[in-house]
Amino acid sequence: MNKYLAGCCLVMLLAASCASKSNQQEKEDVSLQKAVAADHNVRIVPTYAQGFELDYKDGYILMDIKDPQNEESTRFKYALVPRGTRPAGIPTDYTVIETPVRSVICMTSLQLSNFIKLGVEDKVVGITSTRHLFSPTVNRQLKEGKTAKIGIEGNFDNEVIMSINPDLILISPFKRGGYETMKDVGIPLIPHLGYKETTPLGQAEWIKFVGLLLGIEQEANDKFAAIEGRYNELKALTAEGKVKKRPVVLSGEIHGGNWYAVGGKSFLAQLFKDAGADYFLKDDDRSGGVTLDFETVYNQGDEADYWRIVNSYPGTYSYDALKEQDPRYADFRAFKEKGVIYCNMREKPFYESMPTEPEVLLADLLHIFHPDLLPDHTPVYYNLLK
Repeated sequence: MNKYLAGCCLVMLLAASCASKSNQQEKEDVSLQKAVAADHNVRIVPTYAQGFELDYKDGYILMDIKDPQNEESTRFKYALVPRGTRPAGIPTDYTVIETPVRSVICMTSLQLSNFIKLGVEDKVVGITSTRHLFSPTVNRQLKEGKTAKIGIEGNFDNEVIMSINPDLILISPFKRGGYETMKDVGIPLIPHLGYKETTPLGQAEWIKFVGLLLGIEQEANDKFAAIEGRYNELKALTAEGKVKKRPVVLSGEIHGGNWYAVGGKSFLAQLFKDAGADYFLKDDDRSGGVTLDFETVYNQGDEADYWRIVNSYPGTYSYDALKEQDPRYADFRAFKEKGVIYCNMREKPFYESMPTEPEVLLADLLHIFHPDLLPDHTPVYYNLLK
């Protein structure tokens, strides 16, 4: 009888213990659900970005993505729904994406920059080229096998992609492509068009886009608010009438006989304007890349005060190295007066970090164009070439 009672007591204790654990798990699940619900009550509202639009519905979000430089471009349509749900009323031409997204393949450094800024590199399970990859976290994940290399645009390794099996793949549909074969894999492809934005804050605001997909809207809003606040604070220093002289800035280099630059309605032109300078093609109404011959560039930019160059040079870049590339470069005023602004992508995470740090870029340029406005600034990306 005593043994029977002892056994009953043991069973009752185990049952009580299991019930306690079950109750605790239920409490934790409820707390998590409340936290997720609270975060999803935070809305993403794009203010500067022109490439994505959001329409909040009952139980889902309609997301339209388009080329910011072309209003008539193809629209990519997605319906974001809480994971495990299937709300009624979703239009049939919208692809359903469950959120929060748990794993992603990034195709570009610009896309990766959003994850780095948000501190969620662990969500990135695949990347393309690792050339100029600076992030210690992503490099460690590659070494540990937590992130894989999937090849390059036009030559993706679908077997690797299928083995990773991410929730989605961020793509750049207006670049070289190679995405047709990826569609057969069955993993959702979502365009990330931050690189097409024509303003620095517009490009940086795609951090909200990524935050929405990952279900961390509040963190994304907070990060962008800090970027926006500092950028506009610096921009105000060069507002109308606050600088005595607006220097003229040349940009680009010759490659294969052509000079590659961007138009006057571009991200870069806006950045120069906000830094209190004038871009040498400021009257050009194009927002994307521009191909010019040397004579055209020389006629429009030979008297520019500064010349901005970003490249990947093996070794120490100098005025002698610049002249060796093309002797005609020495005829530019910016060359003669040591006004070359330079960033070496081999040494600095330009495309990996710059998209989410427009305020840092702006500070670098302000320090160069108007050193009296930011005398104590330490350059991060841009330095005057020595």
